[in-house]
Amino acid sequence: MIKTIVVFLIIGLIITGILVNPILVKRRRNRLKHRPFPPLWNAIIENNLPIYPCLSPNELRRLQGHIQVFLAEKQFIGCKGLQVTEEMKLTLASVACLLLLNERGQYFPRLRSILVYPNTYFVQETTSLGNYVVEERRVARLGESWTTDQVVLSWEQVKQDTKNWRDGRNVVLHEFAHQLDQEDGKAEGVPILQRNSEYPIWAKVMTQAYQQLCNDVIQGVKTVMDSYGATNPAEFFAVATETFFEKPHQLLSKHPALYEQLQRYYQLDPVQWASHNFRF
Repeated sequence: MIKTIVVFLIIGLIITGILVNPILVKRRRNRLKHRPFPPLWNAIIENNLPIYPCLSPNELRRLQGHIQVFLAEKQFIGCKGLQVTEEMKLTLASVACLLLLNERGQYFPRLRSILVYPNTYFVQETTSLGNYVVEERRVARLGESWTTDQVVLSWEQVKQDTKNWRDGRNVVLHEFAHQLDQEDGKAEGVPILQRNSEYPIWAKVMTQAYQQLCNDVIQGVKTVMDSYGATNPAEFFAVATETFFEKPHQLLSKHPALYEQLQRYYQLDPVQWASHNFRF
């Protein structure tokens, strides 16, 4: 009898923990978001993120709140002797948190650590060639997103991308778009949408735009989006996200339906930001 009671008590505590923990997390995050934003942080981000002064007061306030939560919850690890500075953390966080301004995200729940290399890094890549033949090669990379718990970035590339905001290439936007895509454990170019009714139109628009990019790349046609987006649907979503934030006018002009889907998902209209003069 006593053993049965103990078992039920343990089960009750587990259930209570499951129910209460999200409430405690939400309260802690709200406290973090409402902390005063340090003036030094604001100056660092303004100096490193060209789009920052173009945000509306409401967007700035929300972004600053998300940055504080992000910095409190994620671990930054320097690789190859790199010492991760406050400037690096703030730069990475400010760009990544642009993707959270739609207030739907859970701060990239699968992500625990951000590994930062000084520049290009190399990994051993294994490829199956069929008939039990496997090829191993050393591959240079600038960033990658794991479905488990890590994002890996090249700091040199991050600096280059933030400095050249309008070129449509941004490794932080790219890899953290993958994180959004991978929230359900799969990388298919379909992030978690607000309503089930949104998935059919998302699939239709994304598939059409992806196929068009693939055809344009094959035919050698100049494209708004980077040709790397033709690799697969997951890479297409990441590349489309980069283009949406960095080349909104061109994306809206060439792919209005795609722009509309991304605008609806991210709850943002970067065309308004692009009308401002950036500081470089």
